[in-house]
Formats: sequence, structure tokens, C-alpha cells
Amino acid sequence: MSYRLSAVIQSRLAMLSMYTAALRLSITLMIAVVTGFLVSTTHIKAQTPDSTINLRGSGARFPHPVYVDWFRQFTHQDNDIFVHYGLSASTDGIRDFLGNTVDFAASDIAIETEKLEGLKGGAVVLPVTAIQLVLIFNLPGIETLKLSREAYAAIFMGKIQTWNHPSITASNPEKKLPSTRITVVTHTENSGASYLLSGHLSSINDDFRESIGMSQAPNWPRQPGFVRAAGSQGVAAKVRKIPGAIGYIDHCFAEVTNLPEALLENHAGNFVKADVQSGAAALAEVEFPDENLPGSNAPNLIAWIWDPKAGNAYPITSFSWLLLYAEQENKKAQALREMLSFILHSNSQARAGQLGLVPLPENIRQKVLGAVDFVQ
Repeated sequence: MSYRLSAVIQSRLAMLSMYTAALRLSITLMIAVVTGFLVSTTHIKAQTPDSTINLRGSGARFPHPVYVDWFRQFTHQDNDIFVHYGLSASTDGIRDFLGNTVDFAASDIAIETEKLEGLKGGAVVLPVTAIQLVLIFNLPGIETLKLSREAYAAIFMGKIQTWNHPSITASNPEKKLPSTRITVVTHTENSGASYLLSGHLSSINDDFRESIGMSQAPNWPRQPGFVRAAGSQGVAAKVRKIPGAIGYIDHCFAEVTNLPEALLENHAGNFVKADVQSGAAALAEVEFPDENLPGSNAPNLIAWIWDPKAGNAYPITSFSWLLLYAEQENKKAQALREMLSFILHSNSQARAGQLGLVPLPENIRQKVLGAVDFVQ
């Protein structure tokens, strides 16, 4: 028993170390934008105006650890290309992209294709990894919990307010669930997390779709049991503080919080945990539109899997995309294609899986690689 506990602790500490390192590297990358140098723990690589190309991006929080890892490794190659990524939010990345203030943007909510119609030269939108949204909870003494589709939808509609509700106990007959009131922790800001959760719930529950609907900032029930917090860090902190709380964050970050994640019932009726295998099973069902993006010849690679049907698929799995311009000056276009080729390499994709994200399945990876040349 003590050996297994030690192994679990060591695993958690390793994940925490990787996430902390990613945050430190993010600060380094943002400092580089101001100083004109990229600083690492191993060396300082100076830029010279004649030979270097700076690529500046902004946007999504969810895949942040792997973006920092990818961009660090790519920048450290001897190619005179420097990548500067500013962590903000998907909506900020989209704004910066449409305002032509960055070379690329990252988004967990893709982009509405209508917004690309007036974009000079058009856009290329590429899925580069995938994320899973998980429900974390705080029930002292309970480390595993199954939530049926009916139960977790009702919790976020405010219809189930205690943990010993029959819809929850029916899926957990071996556990004595307390009568503790449920505190639902939602996100304060417009967020990809809220968009993914509300989109999934709208797909599986008609009442949710009609009463709350899909939104980056859903109109959650105005009940005492609903509270808000800023970002995944804030949601996790509040869930940890309040016994009986439940909240939604990305699996990548949940791995380092040491808060339990609920097993969610999928379309097939199975209770599934978030991991690389269940994410890959969900992505295997994706069907991309048979069309090009407005204003460019690039294929439309924006697709959602709101309710995957495979027996082992995790129910809330989605791509994360990079937004790029179809036209820019030649040297910058070449640098962006090199960066994309590095990101889409099988080794880089495997790294995403190690950091709590879902690598692209091989058929999708090849499809995305085929679209890289539309960045000109």
C-alpha cells in the first residue's frame, strides 16, 4: 500500500514539475518579446536583425503547457526562428488575429468562418492537438465517482442540488454519498471551457439547450449553489476550498491539481475517464466539412464531436486550433511552415499526450500536414 501511494505521489510531483516548468518557460517567452532575446535555462541565443525571424502568437490557455514546450524546442533549433507566444484566451487570440497584430493565434473554439470573409488574403485554420474537459469534485473520502448523462446535465441546470440525489446514487451503489449540498463552480470570464461544456450539454439534453444553451458565457442558474471563479486555476482553487463543490477545467491542468475527476457516462452508456485512449476514440469520429475556408483555398478543418458514439470515447473532447494567414511575406511563411511541420511531427504529438492533451490520430495528422502548404 505504501509503495503504491509513493508511486502516485511521485507521478503527481512529476506532472506538477512539468506544468511549473511550462509556466516558467511561458514567462521567458513573453520576456523575449520585450528584450529581443530568447532566454533559456541552458543558454542565451541572441537575435541579429539580418538573420532572424520573429513569430508572434497569442491565445488559448488549455494547451498552454504543450505550446510552450513545442515553441521552446523549436526555437532552440539552429534555424534563426524565434517564437513568442503570449498566454491570454481564445477570444483574445481571435481578436489579435483578425486585427493583424500577430503572426498566428491559438483557439480552443476555432473561429466562426463568417469572420474570415473580409480577411485580406484569407486564413488557414489547423487543428494541432485536442483537449478534454473534465469535472473535478470535492467529496472528502470519495476519490472515484460516476456521473450519468442525466445527472451531470441536471447538476449544471441546478435541478440536482445534493450529492445523495437518486440520479447520482444509482450510478454509485457501492458508495455512501453524503447529503452535502452541491456547489457548482463556473467560469467568470468568456471561456473555451464554458463553450465546450455548454455545447456538449446542449447536444445531449434538450432542456439544457432550451434553457441555457451553448455559449462562451452561459446564463447559468441564479441559485445560491452556483458560484464563479476566474480561469481553470480559480475554479480548481474554489472546488478544493468548498466541500461538495464541482467544477469544470481542462484535463491537462486537472492532472496537477490532485483533485479527483468524475467518470462521465458517454453516448454508449459507459463511464469513461479522460486520457489519451478515450480522447483518440472520440477524435476518430470527426468529419470535416467538404469545403474551403472563405477567402482562401485552404480546406475547412473546423469540426466538433459534441457527443461521440464509440464505446470507449470520452464525451467532452475537442480540437485546439492554430489560426494562420494564407498570405504573408515569403520568409515568414517559410518559418511558419517549418514551425507547423515541427508541431505536427509524431514526436511532438507524442509529447502532447505526455502533458495531458490528446495527440492527433495519424489520419488526421496527415490531413493537417497536407494543409500546411496553404500558408504562403
